[in-house]
Amino acid sequence: MTERTAAAAGRFKVAGDIAVNRLGFGAMRVTGTGVWGPPQDRAEALRTLRRLPALGVTFIDTADSYGPGTSEELIREALHPYDGLLIASKGGLERPAPGQWVSNGRPDYLRGCVQASLRRLGRERIDLWQLHRIDPKVPRDEQFGVIRDMRAEGLIRHVGLSNVSVAEIGAAQRFFPVVTVQNRYNLVDRSSEAVLDHCTEEGIGFIPWYPLAAGDLAKPGAVLDDLARKHKATPGQVALAWLLKRSPVMLPIPGTGKVKHLEENVAAASIALSDEEFRTLDEQGRKAGQKAA
Repeated sequence: MTERTAAAAGRFKVAGDIAVNRLGFGAMRVTGTGVWGPPQDRAEALRTLRRLPALGVTFIDTADSYGPGTSEELIREALHPYDGLLIASKGGLERPAPGQWVSNGRPDYLRGCVQASLRRLGRERIDLWQLHRIDPKVPRDEQFGVIRDMRAEGLIRHVGLSNVSVAEIGAAQRFFPVVTVQNRYNLVDRSSEAVLDHCTEEGIGFIPWYPLAAGDLAKPGAVLDDLARKHKATPGQVALAWLLKRSPVMLPIPGTGKVKHLEENVAAASIALSDEEFRTLDEQGRKAGQKAA
C-alpha cells in the first residue's frame, strides 16, 4: 500500500516564489504544557519532526515564543539544513509564564526576535517571518517599518501577518508585500471569512490556526461524524479535507508531538470530498458557528 503524503494536498507558491505542499505542520505542540519548556517526550517530538520530509510536509510553522525558543531549537536539531523545506517563524509576543502571551511590537524587540530566531534555527535569513500580532500599544507604522528594514537588510525574505483584518493587511502593504496571513479559522469559526476571501483573490497564503475545531459537528451521528465514517476517516481528517477544498491558498498546519497523530493528519490530504459533501459541511459549520456566537 502506498503511503499517503502531504503531496496529495497540491502545491502553493508562497509569494509566487517558494513552492510548498499545502498541508503543513505547526510546531507549537512539540513543546511542554502551556507551550512552555521542553516536551514531556523529547525523543518522540524529534521523531515527529524528522518524519515530516518523508511524509511530504514541506511547510513548517513555528515561533520564537513557542517554548519560548524550544520549538525552533528542536526543529534545528531534527531538520537542519532544511533541504526542500520552508521554515516559517513568528515574533512579537513575550512569554512571562506558561500559557501567557503578551504583545510587544517595539521595533527593538521585533528586531531581537528575528535575530534570536536566526541563531536558534541556524540561518542567515528567515524565508518567511510573520508578525504574531500587531501590538496596539505601539504605533502600527513603527512595527511595519522595522519589518520593512529587516527585509531590506536581508534578515527576512518574505513577510506574513497573523491575527489581522483586511484593512490591516492593506496598511502593512504600504511597507512590504504581505505574502501570508495566519488567522483563526475552521469549520465553525468563520470570523476571518472576509480575510480568507481577500487572500484568495490576491493570491496570499492563508494559514488557519486551530484548524481542527468542529464543535457539535463531530458528535456521534452529526454530519462530520457521518462523513468520516463514509470516508473511513476521522472527523479531524475530514475537517482538514474541507479546509483544503475551501480555497486554493489554504495552508492548514495541524500540529502534534506524536508520530502517529502526524501520520493521521497527513492522510487527510488524500481525502476527496464531493462538492455536495463540501456544501453540506459548509452550511452546517456556519449554522454551528452562529449558534456558538
